[in-house]
Amino acid sequence: MNEAERELLESLFRSAVDAVLPERCLTPYLPRAPVGRTVVVGAGKASAAMAQVVVDHYSDSVGGLVITRYGHGLGTSRIGHIDVVEAGHPIPDDAGNMATSRVLDLVRECGPDDLILCLLSGGGSALLTMPAAGITLDDKQDVTRALIASGATIDEINCVRKHLSAVKGGQLALAAHPAQVITLAISDVAGDDPSVIASGPTTADPTTFADARAILNKFDITPPSLISRHLDAALNETPTEEDPRLKNASLYIVASAKQALAAAAQLASERGFESVVLGDEIQGEAREVARAHAALARDYKARGKATALLSGGETTVTIQGSGGGGPNTEYMLALAIELAGEEGICGIACDSDGIDGSEDNAGAMIFPDTLARADALDLVPHVYLTNNDSYGFFTPLRDLVVPGPTLTNVNDLRAILIKPD
Repeated sequence: MNEAERELLESLFRSAVDAVLPERCLTPYLPRAPVGRTVVVGAGKASAAMAQVVVDHYSDSVGGLVITRYGHGLGTSRIGHIDVVEAGHPIPDDAGNMATSRVLDLVRECGPDDLILCLLSGGGSALLTMPAAGITLDDKQDVTRALIASGATIDEINCVRKHLSAVKGGQLALAAHPAQVITLAISDVAGDDPSVIASGPTTADPTTFADARAILNKFDITPPSLISRHLDAALNETPTEEDPRLKNASLYIVASAKQALAAAAQLASERGFESVVLGDEIQGEAREVARAHAALARDYKARGKATALLSGGETTVTIQGSGGGGPNTEYMLALAIELAGEEGICGIACDSDGIDGSEDNAGAMIFPDTLARADALDLVPHVYLTNNDSYGFFTPLRDLVVPGPTLTNVNDLRAILIKPD
């Protein structure tokens, strides 16, 4: 293992994250104060950091409430006059449910002269949570767990969430009508679709109850009876673009994976690598994406130029084992297996929010000697991969990346560095 390679991989991740921090990207999008009040609401892993930027810009003239993941709240319950509530992610909990009720109360009190500034980022779907009438939070938690374990994409998971919710899929904007709603979003979804970011609480929804039912059928998920009845009844579809109650709602994406990858590409170029961005919308099973990227890495190595393969998006894991580790860490384990100690190739994959799955790491790194070091510790890579235990594999190797919460989120960031022989 080369310490210079480790330093460069970590620097690529940090430069990508730094480019999409709220303090770097939010201020140019902040609107002028309205005639009436400015009420701030929001949800996501970056929402507290976004609220701090808003308070720094407007001083004490704004108030409201944002919901963020446990440990992402800047160590405070209040920023200026904006309350900060920490809640459960990726499984919603009572704290998020109660805070969402407060958010609805805040926006319903607003009138046509008021501005609602909605701050959204990745994680908002789980954090801004209120089950639709007739559905229990326990039932919604069960469906969320099943969808995550199934390998469903974030678009599919959020489609189901919208149709089990009283606030997602444009319903927050309906509650806010006739106030003006401006949403500023840090995108963590492939394609930056506003209706998918945090399940689109302030935007029109192109999906339907029928779509939600089809997704559950696709993954052979049998929901609790209350949810089945709710989806079958399909009484209140989420609003479409034609809904006049959305005419005062607008959304701006202030940061996305494109910006993060551009920053990493610039640093790689400065360090002597030709930067190749494979895309910012890569999806699929983590180990399958790793297999494809290993083949690409070998191809680029054969070309004889120092190259950095960079990519974003969100991979998934179909959980069949009992181990720990998220999609980025599993991607790296699968990549190490596919490369089989190939000289001149190292890599990193991390979730930009600092948390990969349910563990404390953002992801992991691999080097040409990864498998040799694993063998010396009696770690059998295929066994760990089969058990979905990438966290257990990389922990004794000390190749986990553990930055803590980054307070932003544009999803997965991957870099493979290739030096020819």
